[in-house]
Amino acid sequence: MSEHRRKPPQPEGGGRAAARRAAQQSPTGRRAARGASTGSPSVAHGEERPYEGRAAARRAAQRAGGGRRRAPEAGGAGTGGHGGGRRGTGGPGGPDRGRGGDPGRKRLIDYPRHGKYGWRRWVPSWKLVAGLCLAFLGSLMTAGTIAYAVVEIPDQNKAAEAQNNVYYYADGSQLAATGGEVNRQIVSIDNIPTHMQNAVISAENKTFQTDKGIDPAGIARAVVNMAKGGQTQGGSTITQQFVKNAMLGDQSQTLNRKVKELFISMKVGTELQKPKIMEGYLNTSYYGRGAYGIQAAARTYYGVNAKELTASQCAFLASLLKGATYYDPAGATEIDSRATPKANTERATKRWTWILGEMRKDGHLTAEEHAKAVATFPMPDKPKKNAQLSGQTGYLVDLAKAYFINNNDRGITAEHLAKGGYEIHTTFDRKKVEKLTKAVEDVRNKHIDAEKRPETDTHVQFGGASVNPKTGAIVAIYGGEDATKHFTNNADKTGAQVGSTFKPFVLAAAMRDGVRDPNSGPVQGPEERRIVDPDKSRYNGLNKLKIKKYDGSVWRNEKGEEWLQRNDGDESYRNISLREAMIHSANSPFVQLGMDVGVDKVRQAALDAGLREDSLIEADVPSFSIGISDPSAIRMAGAYATFAADGEQREPYSVTKVEHAGQAIFEHEDKSERKFSSAVSSNITDVLRDVVEDPEGTGRNARLPGRDVAGKTGTTDGNKSAWFVGYTPQLATAIDMYRMDDNAENKNRKFLEMFGTGGQQKIHGSSFPSEIWHDYMEQALKGTEVERFTEPEPLGAEAVYGGGLSSPEPTPSSQAPSETPSETPSETPSETPSETPKPSESCSRFDWTCDPTAGQDGDPTNGGTDTGATDGGATDGGVTTSPSPPTGGSGSGNGGANGSQGSGNGGGWLGGPEG
Repeated sequence: MSEHRRKPPQPEGGGRAAARRAAQQSPTGRRAARGASTGSPSVAHGEERPYEGRAAARRAAQRAGGGRRRAPEAGGAGTGGHGGGRRGTGGPGGPDRGRGGDPGRKRLIDYPRHGKYGWRRWVPSWKLVAGLCLAFLGSLMTAGTIAYAVVEIPDQNKAAEAQNNVYYYADGSQLAATGGEVNRQIVSIDNIPTHMQNAVISAENKTFQTDKGIDPAGIARAVVNMAKGGQTQGGSTITQQFVKNAMLGDQSQTLNRKVKELFISMKVGTELQKPKIMEGYLNTSYYGRGAYGIQAAARTYYGVNAKELTASQCAFLASLLKGATYYDPAGATEIDSRATPKANTERATKRWTWILGEMRKDGHLTAEEHAKAVATFPMPDKPKKNAQLSGQTGYLVDLAKAYFINNNDRGITAEHLAKGGYEIHTTFDRKKVEKLTKAVEDVRNKHIDAEKRPETDTHVQFGGASVNPKTGAIVAIYGGEDATKHFTNNADKTGAQVGSTFKPFVLAAAMRDGVRDPNSGPVQGPEERRIVDPDKSRYNGLNKLKIKKYDGSVWRNEKGEEWLQRNDGDESYRNISLREAMIHSANSPFVQLGMDVGVDKVRQAALDAGLREDSLIEADVPSFSIGISDPSAIRMAGAYATFAADGEQREPYSVTKVEHAGQAIFEHEDKSERKFSSAVSSNITDVLRDVVEDPEGTGRNARLPGRDVAGKTGTTDGNKSAWFVGYTPQLATAIDMYRMDDNAENKNRKFLEMFGTGGQQKIHGSSFPSEIWHDYMEQALKGTEVERFTEPEPLGAEAVYGGGLSSPEPTPSSQAPSETPSETPSETPSETPSETPKPSESCSRFDWTCDPTAGQDGDPTNGGTDTGATDGGATDGGVTTSPSPPTGGSGSGNGGANGSQGSGNGGGWLGGPEG
């Protein structure tokens, strides 16, 4: 036994019993006693006992839990045997074999660590750490070497190859095949101006001439962004951008692609000279308008060869590399509403100036050259389209392309589409597109004569869109006369105000949210509202009605001026129901109703129907309720389609599916959301039916015999735009008409008046727009099943009296009755020129009906200001709290508007859109 742990003397005898007793008395319990001995009396105490054989030792080890391990020879390691230690101290001459005394072999990786206990056993040694790091670095170097050898240097000639994008109608027939229409000729570095090379160096990569082609910091940022789930950043060096441009086969923003770009960039930076890299970069970059490469860009924007570009033009083209969508002065509102011609021109001018300044700072331009280049902004030529995109084709293609870019979840941009290879299936119905085009052209050819009436019939534009209420699919649009000549898609946002076609959203808000009780609110208590009945309720329809807030106080702008609302033709209706007000398109009832409900509620109703927030003016002014905003024809058709679908709103869409390389990469998903109850929507439809079916309705020209039709006319202040928007259960269509000097410089474009256009004294929504709508819808629905609108459901509404009325008169009466509806042209001007604002006065941000040029030509119908006494002939607006008649239930009125400010010029406001 070990000297430090002696046992009492053992009885004589050996064999198994002795071995077992020795194992049981071991300090470690039933451990194997390696090299067990017998207790022979002939052996002196403290001397090593004789070895009894392998079998006995093995049996003892098995009994101690050692399994069938082979017992070591005498003197081996372990707790057994004479001199065995508790922690694996070996017998005489035996090595320390670790805990338990197992015979170990030397391990290649000593982990968990031998001879360590507790937490130290799990802490790797410095040798292990160093070894693993060296192995990892070695693996990376090996993989990097292989990757470097495998990747190929990009071929700019392959990058210049174009493929077609094929667009299809809804029936599967081909609409157009685009792509490759722009010259993609590769030019040598000798034909690229030095100014162009220096412009991109100063703007994008000042260290281009000295760097190794990669930017480790930029790569790290991209990796971090991807790890966070954010957008990745492009290569920050010109070399990396060249590689990115040339990788046509893979446009995904993944870590694998970034790693591949890294190795290609390293190889390009090592094996290509800088001039060759610059040549490849400028020949494969995208400059917008479908132009790839500097030669294509020079021809597209300035009609010259690349080598003929000036320093100023080079700086502009370099600015496009930041994103042509936002820096092309022509604009790209079909892709992003923020990319207007004006905004883009401002952005491009600012960056162009900055690039020229950087070139001067970097020594690429002398002071004289810089002064000459920065003197005048090099405005590029107008966009040109391929002949195959003439007529409506170009508008259809642009609309589908923009929809796909804005709605795909793969990050596919206009730049990707310009490279081609996509099959885009649209919602456009070929026959309906043709019928809408014919309806517009028939009216234009019949009534518009620019040669006969050059002062009034030039710059006349029509726009239109048709949407399926059951799906939201855009089945037809009219974008203009020719997409290769008129570049603005008139079916999209043009800036034309919608006028009285906005009134249904005011009525929908009143039916859904109700008018506010002036006796409730933050001071009096919780706000109370009452749902408005379109027939029981009565509003004051007098001309020059003084508009009040819902609490009865007079509304004033920030200058303290009141608002006196005018009706079209200065017609007055003293006691009129909201249904009658819609039929005659009276303005004052709906302006006061909007104030009573709250402009914020009216705004939300318009958004819920499907209008875009960026198309609605920001100010909460009284005229908001009569259409001083400018939604597109597509959005107006889609919003009315919400009422046709009994309150189910669907986003208008133009693409059903997109395929690339034989795989579907985008498919439209039908999504709808209930925004209005069926009771509200069915009552809106019922009121709008009367606008068309009533003998005095302003929309009577849109009647379709045998079919249910609902719709609304719209004419704006100054007679600068006219609309008709209507629907049947199967189809919702919006038609607009306006005049705009499209040939003027971008910053000077403005809407022109339409007095005398088409030989008519004044253009209303009830004239040419409703005629076009009727002719198109008659043909578009020909041969289809006749469907009926849902009968109006009970609203649970009450009678409300607004505009100063305390009780209804027996029947609505006109203070100054006329023989024609309110939308017919007035025989005499409604106001004298002296009542218009002075030209010198400026329009404030809230003065949405103010025209700075008004009054210069004596426009008698501009709904601007009235410099006369504020009470001269005006009637106080607001809601009364008088009881209603017995049949109408409680008659306490609810009024109002919020206190948001507006602005005007002059003493009292008159105004806003008409009809």
